[in-house]
Amino acid sequence: MLKSLVVLLALVAFSECLHKITLIKGKTARESLQEKGLWEQVRKQYPYNPTGKFNQVGTESMTNDADMSYYGVISIGTPPQSFKVIFDTGSANLWVPSVYCSDQACKNHRKFIPQQSSSFRWGNQPLSIQYGTGSMTGRLAIDTVQVGDVSVTNQVFGISETEAPFMAHMAADGILGLAFQSLAADNVMPVFDNMVKQDLVSEPIFSVYLSGKNQQDSELVLGGIDSGHYTGQITWIPLTSATYWQIKMDNVMINGQAVACVGGCQAIIDTGTSLIAGPINDIKNMNSWVGASNNQYGDATVNCQNIQSMPDVTFTLNGHPFSISASAYVSQDYYGCHTGFSQANSELWILGDVFIREYYAIFDTQSKQIGLAQSVN
Repeated sequence: MLKSLVVLLALVAFSECLHKITLIKGKTARESLQEKGLWEQVRKQYPYNPTGKFNQVGTESMTNDADMSYYGVISIGTPPQSFKVIFDTGSANLWVPSVYCSDQACKNHRKFIPQQSSSFRWGNQPLSIQYGTGSMTGRLAIDTVQVGDVSVTNQVFGISETEAPFMAHMAADGILGLAFQSLAADNVMPVFDNMVKQDLVSEPIFSVYLSGKNQQDSELVLGGIDSGHYTGQITWIPLTSATYWQIKMDNVMINGQAVACVGGCQAIIDTGTSLIAGPINDIKNMNSWVGASNNQYGDATVNCQNIQSMPDVTFTLNGHPFSISASAYVSQDYYGCHTGFSQANSELWILGDVFIREYYAIFDTQSKQIGLAQSVN
């Protein structure tokens, strides 16, 4: 009887096995450049444009975010060649640098070598991805892609031939998009969609936990949920568009007052953007309400001594309130303290890593909904 119980428990544990990928929170491009005294020079040359990825003209676009800092390791080819990639729910293509690229950005990163993979095949189309401050161009290819312990065969991906100069300062080599296929350049099937199609994951969902600054346990789970990373109930929010992970936002509240998104707006849950971005006037109003003032570079700065007395900011998503405290939306760097609210020339809001660090995010590709629960940080 005892032996049977042990076997049963083992089978249950096996059936609940999740494919987990550890995400690394490395030094950001901003931090590296600040240490070298180059940040102000570079930011003027390549201005931050958080909604660059949402301005599509024929090809898939991505933002060039100076603070993209969560990445994981994947491999491509036979035998495998390893790359650090940002897992980006705001885009849908996978691409990595290649030996056919001689730009500085490629010289600073690992490059894929097609000739060293016995399973490699060329695709039949060029690839062009527009950034907010530059572009990546290259070619499509087909090979085996391994993410964690999941091996996806016949995956179409991009190998770069040119890359935007700012990519030279990024910690990651490339990007793995987790948005929907309708968003992908050349209608390429995204990696996670291919996992579902090949029956490699138990459920058509993935989830993301982003740890705080001093923690190193950030995690992407393919095919399930890690209940150890959240507390309380999961709130499910239906998508308003299955392109990006787009949902309805009712308003943004501070001290009981609607200060932004008054009357409703659309928002994206985006792991590939570090900040919370919104329309210029709304962000100005939010920063004013929390006591921030703009410095000479347009950053919303606050007195670091005031963080404990600053108000919470509440984002109402499809009727459900999600609050973040000042300790979560204010960060400190070489130049002092500033808020994580960034102005964008768009009516579309981006709830990036500042928001996701506070709320464990579950992405359901089949039911087309997002689950949010309070993170354990």
